[in-house]
Amino acid sequence: MSDQIKFIVDNLNKEPFRKNYNLITFDSLEPMQLLQVLSDVLAEIDPKQVVDIREEMPEQTAKRMLSLLGILKYRPPGNATDMSNFRQGLVIGSKPVIYPVLHWLLQRTNELKKRAYLARFLIKLEVPSEFLQDETVADTNKQYEDLMEAFKTLHKECEQLKTSGFSTAEIRRDISAMEEEKDQLIKRVERLKKRVETVQNHQRMLKIARQLRVEKEREEFLAQQKQEQKNQLFHAVQRLQRIQNQLKSMRHAAADAKPESLMKRLEEEIKFNSYMVTEKFPKELENKKKELHFLQKVVSEPAMGHSDLLELESKINEINTQISQLIEKKMMRNEPIEGKLSLYRQQASIISRKKEAKAEELQEAKEKLANLEREVSVKTNQTREFDGTEVLKGDEGTRVRALVLEDPTCRGATKPMHHNY
Repeated sequence: MSDQIKFIVDNLNKEPFRKNYNLITFDSLEPMQLLQVLSDVLAEIDPKQVVDIREEMPEQTAKRMLSLLGILKYRPPGNATDMSNFRQGLVIGSKPVIYPVLHWLLQRTNELKKRAYLARFLIKLEVPSEFLQDETVADTNKQYEDLMEAFKTLHKECEQLKTSGFSTAEIRRDISAMEEEKDQLIKRVERLKKRVETVQNHQRMLKIARQLRVEKEREEFLAQQKQEQKNQLFHAVQRLQRIQNQLKSMRHAAADAKPESLMKRLEEEIKFNSYMVTEKFPKELENKKKELHFLQKVVSEPAMGHSDLLELESKINEINTQISQLIEKKMMRNEPIEGKLSLYRQQASIISRKKEAKAEELQEAKEKLANLEREVSVKTNQTREFDGTEVLKGDEGTRVRALVLEDPTCRGATKPMHHNY
């Protein structure tokens, strides 16, 4: 209780109350004076509570204070019987009732100010249903609810702006700095105008300068368009190169297109695809499903403590011991048929692993081949851009077509330029 009184006295002596109390003078206050102190604290939270309780009936004082404390969500200690004692103590100004209220209010004054402010706009006024049958009353009540929702939204946005780090003082400084910079630019433009007016034919020169600026902007726009068209051309050349590679591969396949070789190649491809679809991919899918099921099981279980981990470790050790014992018993039997079967199983497992490894190597080789083809296409395009020539390979590898560079020095040439390869 002494710490509580000391906290109350310290806060009442500060701004904005400035009561100049000490422990003795505060503890010796009369019930009416103590109620006035409580009313002053409530008035600091809600300005509507500024009242001289000497001019107010005790029942009105208690009702006003109880109403505001209910809005502020103050919960008196105890049960329903203590609640009636609390109301009675608030009416007579009892110290065991007033001191906890003052302590609770002074601990969270800023928070309670915000709560009291919002309560003025968010505590809904209940209208009896029989009055809502009137269209005018119903429309007014609907507007009232819409305004309440709008207030909630605006208040939330205001709080977000307050906590976003923007400072009005900084914004004002930025605005003033930009205004000063604007004034300086205006003065500079005026000085330049005066200097230009002294020059002969300044109007014609200004017109030419404007035309130059327009042409420079047009030049930038055309350069941007040129770059976009270059990018489109580059993608088109890449696509053409891919199609040419496909055509060459098809021609190469058609060159030795004997029925036996084609059937053999198709059978090998079908076997490989069938293996990937029927064996490799289902195994990988089943492993992923098991892993997902295990992870979901781990996530669904509650968090494990140190004791749970120790218990699991002991179970794992026990199961490992049982497995070791079973393996030893199996080895002690040493049945010849079981030994042959285990040998066959081991050989089948080795062959299966080798098959999977070769399939993965084949898949990686296909991907590597596709990457190399893309790199060849890119290098070919780069070479074509750098030296202006196009080298045709494959069936047309012996023919070289030279492109004349778009250089002013070559415009007067009577013969096309050729490069030696």
